[in-house]
Amino acid sequence: MAVLVTRPSPDDEMTAKALRARGFDVLRAPMLRFEPVPFQDDADATYGAVIVTSANALRAISPHLADGQLLNLPLFAVGENTAAAARDAGFGDVIASKGDAGALRDLVLANAKSKQLKKASPILYLAGADLARDLAGELGEKGFTVVTHTTYRMVPVPNLPREICDAFVAHEVEAVLHYSRRSARAFLEAARFGGVEISALALPQCCISAGVAAVLRDAGATQVTTAVSPDENALFEALDRALQARSGPNL
Repeated sequence: MAVLVTRPSPDDEMTAKALRARGFDVLRAPMLRFEPVPFQDDADATYGAVIVTSANALRAISPHLADGQLLNLPLFAVGENTAAAARDAGFGDVIASKGDAGALRDLVLANAKSKQLKKASPILYLAGADLARDLAGELGEKGFTVVTHTTYRMVPVPNLPREICDAFVAHEVEAVLHYSRRSARAFLEAARFGGVEISALALPQCCISAGVAAVLRDAGATQVTTAVSPDENALFEALDRALQARSGPNL
């Protein structure tokens, strides 16, 4: 029995490694495909900081950073995974928030309140094409000027690999992990197209947030478990809870 990871590559590889270290067998079916968007830094722009909500934004622009001025700016990142990607890209002053984009917003506000960040200088937001929340608008309401540059898009994958469909039919999958609303929707579409929707939705669905969980519940899943916080360790704990509930109490 294996846990199915639907997270996009290459992050799915890190998730698979962490799950195997916990004793799980793992199957992978990335439901979104990363595509960089052409990026050109405005050499005349004078930003005060950079904000990033996904490591994918750093992967998209890393080839363009070597001769630019962005690396000299403080960078605010959602979570340690994105912060690590920023450091790998060459940023020296990286500040990581714990949690989601809301936590990142609060971190930026706290730095402005303590005078470490000046509102007078615009903030560059390196973003994806599809945003779960209007972070730029929220910071704008607090007096910041935020310039959003779309650096990548995540394209839904229309099909599940044949071996994954076969695993559902053979009852070889014990749970599915979901990391975003978009990937959850893509998974549902692909499972429907592959003729395994009923088998897939009969299994525990472990979701990184309540918003993701709502997508699965709306589709008819009845065994939906939500992480207590939007990070992978909490998602793994949700997986443990889901499997314990499925197996029932030990007698």
